[in-house]
Amino acid sequence: MTATNLPLTQAIQQQKAFFATGQTRDVGYRKEMLQRLANAIVQEQDSINQALAADFHKPAFETYATETAIVLSEIKFVLKYLDKWAKPRKVKSSFLNFPSKDYIYSEPYGVSLVIGAWNYPFQLTLSPLIGSMAAGGCTILKPSELTSATSQLITELIEKHFPPEYITVAQGGPEVSQELLELPFDKIFFTGSTAVGKLVTQAAARQLIPVTLELGGKSPCLVDETANLQVAAQRIVWGKFLNAGQTCVAPDYVLVQESVKDQLLGQLQKTILQFYTDTPQQSPDYARIINNRHFERLQKLIQQSTIYFGGQTDAQQRYIAPTLLTDVTWEQPVMQEEIFGPLLPVLTFKTLPEALHQINQREKPLALYFFSKNTAAHEMVLAQTSSGGACINDTLSHLANPHLPFGGVGTSGQGNYHGKASFEAFSHQKSVLKKPFWPEVNLRYPPYQDKVHWMKKAFDWL
Repeated sequence: MTATNLPLTQAIQQQKAFFATGQTRDVGYRKEMLQRLANAIVQEQDSINQALAADFHKPAFETYATETAIVLSEIKFVLKYLDKWAKPRKVKSSFLNFPSKDYIYSEPYGVSLVIGAWNYPFQLTLSPLIGSMAAGGCTILKPSELTSATSQLITELIEKHFPPEYITVAQGGPEVSQELLELPFDKIFFTGSTAVGKLVTQAAARQLIPVTLELGGKSPCLVDETANLQVAAQRIVWGKFLNAGQTCVAPDYVLVQESVKDQLLGQLQKTILQFYTDTPQQSPDYARIINNRHFERLQKLIQQSTIYFGGQTDAQQRYIAPTLLTDVTWEQPVMQEEIFGPLLPVLTFKTLPEALHQINQREKPLALYFFSKNTAAHEMVLAQTSSGGACINDTLSHLANPHLPFGGVGTSGQGNYHGKASFEAFSHQKSVLKKPFWPEVNLRYPPYQDKVHWMKKAFDWL
């Protein structure tokens, strides 16, 4: 059921009827609604902090930095450029269509379904919504049932500030998602696992609904012997243990050059102690695992691995310490799937081509990170690997720039969003040709006798 207790079939019919009025296509209306969303988020900041703390034990700083600030920044960016994006774009006309004027019109798909993810439940539900609003569409949101406090907050925020025929929230478990996927949406945006992404794609294919998939994968982090190991360790530890490792673009494992392995491990351990003290369980800055199932999965991976540092767990609090794993092989369970938790396997390589070969043997990741002072090596890594995005000498930060489209490739996703890419994700690019009634060029009309020569000359000129 939706937030207004309207059956889902009626909810989508209501939104399609409202979309048909054309009100959402008005750029002024879009901007007004986006500003309303920004104002509502600012007003509810304390409630957002409380909800994320209830779901994750997430510190308020992380909530602001990784949830609300990203959403507010996205709205500000979209408001700045929306007038420009929404205008028809004139393009060069074809000689064969002379005389004509040619344009690309961005039109909204219509009513979209946004299925959010649990690991950043506020940001990953509302960021795609911004794209749908900017494009001029209506939206049904499906937040994750795993983050009940945040999902309820999103429901109340949307219900309070927006009419259900424009935006509404459908809460519930997998059965609600399955019901939604049977409805005739004009666009589906899904964030989550690759396995569920395949099911979403199959459901969408039955109705030929366009889909954007934001998935995941094992994002590698390479460190060569030229890197500043102290700085590298800080940026890796931050990127890995933020949100207790439950980040789709977290460094999934480290591949470090053999000659500096011990030094890097020492720096990683030192940094963990600096960030979270020697008792991370008592740190106010360290989150918890989302539920018992994921806790047990991660605990099993620890038991099957060699612990270099950390490894402590507390089932009652769903606490898993920041953990470094060594003596790791590619065949171990921890290297078979995305970890999505605070476990960092450390593997080694002798030469960079060897490391790249190991990466390229596996599915294309959502992100790739490389720490090195060697600029030629930077270009080598970027040219010889494929990933959704990449950072040189940093982790995670590329997704915070709205000028950079964010998305995966292969099993890590399809399509992009953030900034203009979000607007385009929910827009159809309609090609439009405009011709005057005069002059009329008769070359293309029958009868064709004696016109082949002139047509060939035209093509030769082109």
